Amino acid sequence: MSLAELGQSVANQFTQAFGRPPQWVAAAPGRVNVIGEHTDYNDGFVFPMAIDRYTVIAAAPVQGTEIELRSTVEKAPAKIDLAQPLHPQHRGTWYNYPLGVIAGFQARGVKIPPFQALIHSTVPLGGGLSSSAALEVATATLLESITGQKLDPVDKALLSQQAEHEYAGMPCGIMDQFISVMGKKDQILLLDCRSRKTELVPLSDPAVELLITNTNVKHELTGGEYAKRRAQCEQAARALGVASLRDADAEMLERARAKMDPLAYRRAKHVISEIERTLHAAEGVRASNWPTVGQLMYASHASLRDDYEVSCAELDAVVEIAQSLGIKGGVFGCRMTGGGFGGCTVALVEANKVPSISAHIAAEYERRTHIKPTLFVSRPAAGATVLKG
Repeated sequence: MSLAELGQSVANQFTQAFGRPPQWVAAAPGRVNVIGEHTDYNDGFVFPMAIDRYTVIAAAPVQGTEIELRSTVEKAPAKIDLAQPLHPQHRGTWYNYPLGVIAGFQARGVKIPPFQALIHSTVPLGGGLSSSAALEVATATLLESITGQKLDPVDKALLSQQAEHEYAGMPCGIMDQFISVMGKKDQILLLDCRSRKTELVPLSDPAVELLITNTNVKHELTGGEYAKRRAQCEQAARALGVASLRDADAEMLERARAKMDPLAYRRAKHVISEIERTLHAAEGVRASNWPTVGQLMYASHASLRDDYEVSCAELDAVVEIAQSLGIKGGVFGCRMTGGGFGGCTVALVEANKVPSISAHIAAEYERRTHIKPTLFVSRPAAGATVLKG
């Protein structure tokens, strides 16, 4: 289904739910990070692309003082009373994400009128493809239409990130919201997380595609692991005498190894090498040097598995299966993507071999794990957009 068709489908569902058509429809995509994992909160580089899986919100004005949010996956609607100060709801409440964005607009002095909205998403939930950022950015894009107050793209991404920090309690970096706002068709975004400078790198070769495999596993031990990794990176930066690991290099790390905590050393080793790999991968994509990009992806996965310790048996299984097919089988490279402990892998593959590669990975993964994976291909897709209004 194209984005326009998806938007029309959600508009129709809104009409069925509320008995009138929506006045506004906005959408924002999920993302896959081609390479550059756990580098964003270390001031490094990341290389994500928007995927053609979207969160779409249809809305119309209503009388009174309340915003009513309905979701196609949540039974109970959320009611937000605009006459009262807004506060985060208890942890795990699904509408904390849009609530945080609404609060962010209010904090900027933008008056939000009451409205009813229906939210539908094709971004897999909990798969590490940034369903939360897609929801935040779709909400921000909708509010721009409703209020007529257009935000600077960087401010819009930062407002959405702040919503995730303060309302959902997740100390994420800036990558997910930036790519959801700024994604462009057939372009991968090289983002400098320190300067926030962005560069679009064309992925124009129709002979390759990105194959995303959702392991359909999410290990629950992730609760405090993300915060732990951040703290370990900060500890490593202090030991190296730098503001962040972005300022260190491999030589500096080796010189300081003896005085560093072994765990902090390994975390720093991943981040420092991953920043370098990300810049090389962007060069490889520019030059359409797919074998080089693929090798960097495999090296990234090994580093995330061994030094950063955020992979899991299921992610490793997909990467091993992809690697066994090799370039002859149409696979250039494969790695876990997202925070880890489950979720998705991303593979760079030959477009004309996608059916055979997908069938092999699906069958072999299920044989090994007794879990059915979900696979889909995506080329870089468009970022946040207004479909109506």
